[in-house]
Amino acid sequence: MKPIEFSLYIVDDEQSIRQAVLAGLKRHYRITAFASAEAALKELCADKPDLILLDIGLPGMSGLEALREMKRLHPDGLVIMITGFEAIDTVVAAMKAGAYDYVVKPLRLDPLRVSIGNALESIRMRKEIQALQEQYLLENVPCFIGESNVIQDVMGFVGKVAKSPDTPILIAGETGTGKELIAQAIHYKSPNFAGPFVSINCAAIPKDLIESELFGYEKGAFSGAGVAGKKGLVEEAAGGTLFLDEVGDLSGPAQAKLLRFLQDGEYYRVGGLQKLIVQARIVSATNKDLDRLIGQELFREDLYYRLAVIKVQLPSLTQRRDDIVPIARHFLLELGRRHGRTFTGIAPAVEQFLHDYTYKGNVRELRNIIERGVLIGEGPVLQLEDLGLMRPSAALQRETGPAAADAFPNLPEEGIDFEALEEHYVRQAYSKAEGNEMKAAQLLGMTYYTYRYKRKKLKELE
Repeated sequence: MKPIEFSLYIVDDEQSIRQAVLAGLKRHYRITAFASAEAALKELCADKPDLILLDIGLPGMSGLEALREMKRLHPDGLVIMITGFEAIDTVVAAMKAGAYDYVVKPLRLDPLRVSIGNALESIRMRKEIQALQEQYLLENVPCFIGESNVIQDVMGFVGKVAKSPDTPILIAGETGTGKELIAQAIHYKSPNFAGPFVSINCAAIPKDLIESELFGYEKGAFSGAGVAGKKGLVEEAAGGTLFLDEVGDLSGPAQAKLLRFLQDGEYYRVGGLQKLIVQARIVSATNKDLDRLIGQELFREDLYYRLAVIKVQLPSLTQRRDDIVPIARHFLLELGRRHGRTFTGIAPAVEQFLHDYTYKGNVRELRNIIERGVLIGEGPVLQLEDLGLMRPSAALQRETGPAAADAFPNLPEEGIDFEALEEHYVRQAYSKAEGNEMKAAQLLGMTYYTYRYKRKKLKELE
């Protein structure tokens, strides 16, 4: 990791102070000097320094007024106040307004360097953590890959809302858009990143068990309850993030209990009498229309507003087509390593196909397509035939142009037995592929699973 360069502002109306700071610190930091708060604030709109040395007794806008405005414009920046006299009231007011520290005139460089060093050490640690978080996201959250405006907007929004440690967030989007990956991104960008990330699919748990899974149970709470009871997932997520996928499938009692937890941060285990208090962020996700469920009285409106304090809407893959090929390249490298296959790139025809393809399963479907290609293809470049998705008519259209459609016979007036025709080609492909169903599926331009289904259907008819 390359060394971090720090930038400083010195804001003081005394030229001798500005010159002394510049002379003593310019070898170690990038320093910009200002004679007034107004000039510094104007520059702060475009440039965000790591640390600001700010005189309290400035002409015009005072140092305390400037401090409040600087913290509003640049909340992450640290400010060390410079005062001509150690007035307790003034110092207390500055610290309450967000100052990191203060120094007293006449300035002495050694104590000033210590105060600056302490401030910048905390900034350095924060920047290193942010760099590690960004690296993690790039390596593990592929739905973040891309330069399209729509995904950049989502990334920027996620970065902002993640800063709170406990504000509930609802993620909405189609199946396969990466809702759990975005939940992980929120967790790793939040102050809770060192805590656990606990995930549960609410649709996968029987409705009569979901309450005990979330909140735990005491021994003897119900038939089959363990002798020692059990912690719930809320308890396991303490100090971290609990991700509720398919939250629209929660039962009524579980919804009521979750609402109370969101309101007060407290709950009871099933069959328990002891009130438990846990701090954890709730991130939920759904591909259902919760407004419709509320109208059908299947989902509590008050719970919806608690869950959706912040709402993140994920775009479908067709809304960000320029990101498809970069995501595909990421999957190619990841899956190549996983399956021990060497692929160096994607053929131009494959890139065009992937760009134009309609993804009902979004990012998840794209990953499945690339994994199929990695397993079938010989490499080192992923080819069109490796995907097992081409339709014969589409391939013919690409090779010979629009006139290729004439190669197919016209539908006769009396019609045809389409099922018999399909059966003929399914059997013929199986014969040509010498019993290899994967190759037979490629010959017919269909997925392996579609071909297996049709073969199974034929066997059942025999």
